Amino acid sequence: MNLTSPSQVKSWCIENGFHPNRVLGQNFLVDRNALEAIVDAGLEGVGGDPPSVLEIGPGLGVLTEELLRRGCRVTAIEKDPVLAGRLADALGRPAGLRVVEGDALAVIARDGVDAGEFDAMVSNLPYQAGTRILLDLVERRAPAAMTALVQSEVAERLAAAEGSKTRGLAGVLAQLDYDVRIVRKVPATCFWPRPQIGSSVVRLDRHERNAALTGEERRMLRSLAKRAFSQRRKQLGRVFKDMVQSTARAEELSNEDWIALTKELVETKGIM
Repeated sequence: MNLTSPSQVKSWCIENGFHPNRVLGQNFLVDRNALEAIVDAGLEGVGGDPPSVLEIGPGLGVLTEELLRRGCRVTAIEKDPVLAGRLADALGRPAGLRVVEGDALAVIARDGVDAGEFDAMVSNLPYQAGTRILLDLVERRAPAAMTALVQSEVAERLAAAEGSKTRGLAGVLAQLDYDVRIVRKVPATCFWPRPQIGSSVVRLDRHERNAALTGEERRMLRSLAKRAFSQRRKQLGRVFKDMVQSTARAEELSNEDWIALTKELVETKGIM
């Protein structure tokens, strides 16, 4: 089956009585140009001989097939038991493929799947869980390179700089350890079934600028940012009352500002 052919993908689903599940975010990529752009971005600068790639939500295997064709070793985590059960056979049981059935959020770092063992993550992430999956991997600081096809609004939040209207907790947490850039937009017409909104390819590359932050400092920063963004219309001085003297609002702070604020509160207020 040509996995970038909408008619063939739709025919397979009809013949096998398979109905794409909206709850699981099953919108299959069926565009060759978009496929190649995602894999090109995902493997750019990635080491490993061959590269070891984590894929979450492989679906029918369009990304999986292309990654294998380019010589990668792929571990694919698929929540849908029907799709997980067919994937290896459908691709000819290649030696470089490992399929793990289960929810990625529960499977990673358990059942022999450790995010740190991979050179990269390349995925068309499920819409409903995409942000949570990415932020879980970000918190683990692994893999070092992550490329994902997500809703455009998710990509924009992850990449948003200070002062942007889309700046939020997700962007602060992602950029604490990763440089984030939007590679390209992917229109809804590139999927079947067609989603209601467009998608974007986002690339995250781990940096070491904040590697010295302790676990406690990271938890403190996350707690402060979460509290501030939950009241984003308020100035920080009003959010944190007598602890902080500032007229800035949460979205105006850079990650360096959040780190400085965290360290200041730890040092002057003894908060941890």
